[in-house]
Amino acid sequence: MSDRAIPVLPSRSFEATTAFYGSLGFERTFDDDGWLILRRGTVQLEFSHQPDVDPATTAAMCVLRVADVDALVADIRAAGVPEATTGCPRLHPVRREASGLRIGYLVDLDGTQLNLVEDAG
Repeated sequence: MSDRAIPVLPSRSFEATTAFYGSLGFERTFDDDGWLILRRGTVQLEFSHQPDVDPATTAAMCVLRVADVDALVADIRAAGVPEATTGCPRLHPVRREASGLRIGYLVDLDGTQLNLVEDAG
């Protein structure tokens, strides 16, 4: 196994987090009283139980670099996540940004922003 870093994101409810990310194709690989691990292909997200996190004020964020950002966004839309500028969850569509990268944004149930970046190689 190669070295890697994995973000630990807040979850007010492991049940709600598992259901939300499950609708996006993530599967639960570990769950105990304070820790949850979800996986979709090679993407792994880990969560700590933080029942008092405020979705409106959290600064939690991570980057998902994927080969096909359009396929991921299509799955997010198919799960019923609305395109919106407020509220949780919500999707901001993929755009080519000043950096030249194609990036979309998903804000989950707990206010965590996931930057959806098309990995250019």
